[in-house]
Amino acid sequence: MDSKTAIVTGAARGIGLATTQLFLREGWNVAMIDRDAPALETAAAGLEGAQPFLCDVSDPEQVAATVPRIDAAFGGINALINNAGVADFGPIAETDFARWRRVMETNLDGVFLMSQTTLPQLRARKGAIVNIASISGLRASTLRVAYGTSKAGVIQLTKQQAAELGEFGVRANCICPGPVRTKLAMAVHSQEIIDAYHDAIPLNRYGSETEIAEVIVFLCSDRASYVTGQVIAVDGGFESTGVGLPALRA
Repeated sequence: MDSKTAIVTGAARGIGLATTQLFLREGWNVAMIDRDAPALETAAAGLEGAQPFLCDVSDPEQVAATVPRIDAAFGGINALINNAGVADFGPIAETDFARWRRVMETNLDGVFLMSQTTLPQLRARKGAIVNIASISGLRASTLRVAYGTSKAGVIQLTKQQAAELGEFGVRANCICPGPVRTKLAMAVHSQEIIDAYHDAIPLNRYGSETEIAEVIVFLCSDRASYVTGQVIAVDGGFESTGVGLPALRA
């Protein structure tokens, strides 16, 4: 019971990997979940205190089989970080139902399945859930009909979790990252897009994966013991400024 264990989904790269590394530095054990076997194996190599678990969080059978393995390996679960997600952007007219479901299955169904399946372990240790949504769940944006809607669902699910699980000592909070300087983002964002984001963000820059991880780990710590049901935009002020900021600065 002395060591704490966190499950991090989507742990093979990006925010998930940065969160894993920060938990380890804080003395936690980490169960790293991902469905990309080669990437997961590479990411987990050499990380003392972390174990990889191949699992697709959108598959109820895989989740049901994986959580007991994690519990047995670590002797309990203190925190669940629902980070796994897919970013599939497109206009409403071109988003067929299959595309819609692909996004919902991972981004929303996966959060529900992992949270429900780990609940007995989290209740036993009065643990914490941190769900990773997006700024796109707080404000509408072009091409994000499925992605943004899925993340808005994650926000509401977090509030439901906080309302229902508080009596068991389980806290649930939600992080909404703004633009983050990931390898994927930098590969697809043109200089024009980067400049536009910088103009619209009061801190004038993208966030880093580690900056998102810092808030996640804080919310799982005893320092956040009275924080639950909160939706925290970690976005350099992007969501708070609304429309018109670049023009005002000009």
